[in-house]
Amino acid sequence: MVAVLTVLSIAVGRVNLSWDVWSAQDAVSRAILIELRLPRAILGLLVGAALGMAGAAMQGYLRNALAEPGTLGVSAMAALGAVLSIFFNIAGVHPWVLPICGVLGAMLGMAALFVLSGSAASVLTLVLSGIILSSLAIAGISLCLSLSPSPWAAGEIVRWMLGSLTDRSFDELTLAAPLILVGCAFVLGCRRPLDALTLGESGARSLGIDLNRAQWQLALGIGLIVGGSTAVTGIIGFVGLIVPHLMRPLVGSRPGALLIPSAIGGAALVLAGDIVVRLLPGGSELELGVVMSLIGAPFFFVLLHSMRRKLT
Repeated sequence: MVAVLTVLSIAVGRVNLSWDVWSAQDAVSRAILIELRLPRAILGLLVGAALGMAGAAMQGYLRNALAEPGTLGVSAMAALGAVLSIFFNIAGVHPWVLPICGVLGAMLGMAALFVLSGSAASVLTLVLSGIILSSLAIAGISLCLSLSPSPWAAGEIVRWMLGSLTDRSFDELTLAAPLILVGCAFVLGCRRPLDALTLGESGARSLGIDLNRAQWQLALGIGLIVGGSTAVTGIIGFVGLIVPHLMRPLVGSRPGALLIPSAIGGAALVLAGDIVVRLLPGGSELELGVVMSLIGAPFFFVLLHSMRRKLT
């Protein structure tokens, strides 16, 4: 399924590519394929997989079906870093300035999370620290919009905040891929602690799990994933919330076993959403973050309703 969606993501668009894109007379199609379609498809595959895995890890660690990668506030801090580069008019200096500022915002968010939570933070402390970071970042973004120096800057901030894969090149992919891949490696290294936590913190410790180490390893991995993704695509929400619930009936409820299937499902969901964005009629493309929200919000309400029914 993911392979088919990847091929469709490369082939589908407002410009139809000929089959023989490597012929000398088809330089335009070749440029569209290499400079636009290919990096867009790879980035969608990578970001979707990483967000799906991060969502499964967050739900397993917090033992909360409503948890998702933005819970720790890192995505909001990454967004604030990118928005500040637009606000101070330095994003246009070089294509890498905006994503680098987003990554720096994510790293600053991780450092602030460590400081706020303390060296021996509990799950509750981590979540509360993430809420504080999100609130501060959203306030900063709102301030930048209110004090925006020009309508163009305000429009760019809003457009970037909606999340999109449009016009992303190999430059953004080169910057984001190492961060995301390292983050995924950290998260995959937490499979055993995540499984052990299904027995509770006391049960996990009795199995010899170092929960403090696992907690920070997971926080660092999710920080790298969310920071790298948000820095180049903007905020693409609900992927980490939806995908683990779709995959859980297929693989069971063991958190460690859910990570890789959630990565596959996340890649499929983002690629499918990006294809839908390009096929919708209209003069301009709808932002991918909007499509994900249109899918995610009803799913969130259905999930919340089912949880309430189980409690009554």
